[in-house]
Amino acid sequence: MNAVWIAFGLTLFAGMATGIGSIIGFAAERTNYRFLAVSTGFSAGVMLYVSFVEIFVKGVDSLTVSFGNYWGHWINAASFFGGILLIGLIDNIIPAAENPHETPSEMEIAPLRDSSAPLPDFRSKGRIDREGPASGNHDPRVHGGKLMRMGLFTALAIAIHNFPEGLATFLAALQDPTLGVAIAVAIGLHNIPEGISVSVPIFYATGNRRKAFVYSFLSGLAEPFGAGVAYMILRLFIGGETGTIPSQIMGVLFGGVAGIMVYISLDELLPTSRAYGKGHDSLMGLVTGMLIMAVSLLLMK
Repeated sequence: MNAVWIAFGLTLFAGMATGIGSIIGFAAERTNYRFLAVSTGFSAGVMLYVSFVEIFVKGVDSLTVSFGNYWGHWINAASFFGGILLIGLIDNIIPAAENPHETPSEMEIAPLRDSSAPLPDFRSKGRIDREGPASGNHDPRVHGGKLMRMGLFTALAIAIHNFPEGLATFLAALQDPTLGVAIAVAIGLHNIPEGISVSVPIFYATGNRRKAFVYSFLSGLAEPFGAGVAYMILRLFIGGETGTIPSQIMGVLFGGVAGIMVYISLDELLPTSRAYGKGHDSLMGLVTGMLIMAVSLLLMK
């Protein structure tokens, strides 16, 4: 039972990072986009290395015991691509123009920290250039309804998106707490810019920092909530009398989790890292994440 609580605690930690992102948006003097570039690249490196070197292999090991060497590999591969399909379908509900993985520009974030900062022009269809000046000083309350809907939709989209991420963290931590810590840190870093993205439109719509933080924080709590619900369903319907999840089911889940994490890395983290970094920032973060993960796993053997 202790392993379950450890796994749940790590999943909770990863989800709470959206709240950390919101606090950074309100408190930091400037948004360090280079740090976001390196950290998201680092997260991608951790996730990719762990997915292919540890989680995918664990899935094969579990499935070959139950289904034999031939069919075990086939089922594991199907589970991997099934995980990619699942997270792809979930990600498809987020329109590109309001994608929560795109961190708001410096001009959009500035009024959150400084009430004297010029307000951005929300009548513009595109996002404000990160380095350029604000194009106007228009009262965002004129567009408050639209901004509030955008913020709430972004929070809901992130919450739905965080369900499989929470399951990935939880299952990895349940199998191996050391692995769970690495994934929790990687997903937590990836959740920081999402927290900023939820806070910005809600703050502009309401003028209430506390409300913006609460919605941002709640969107991240979908990770432990999703993990808890999924685990209870598995225990009740598959766990049998002892509540132990069969190894073949865990194998399928591991394959799916590996697919989910690879999709997140390639579709979200690396493009974000490239967009906000300079030179080889994203590559440096990627390789560093892989290296640290490799050394950690080797030391634990």
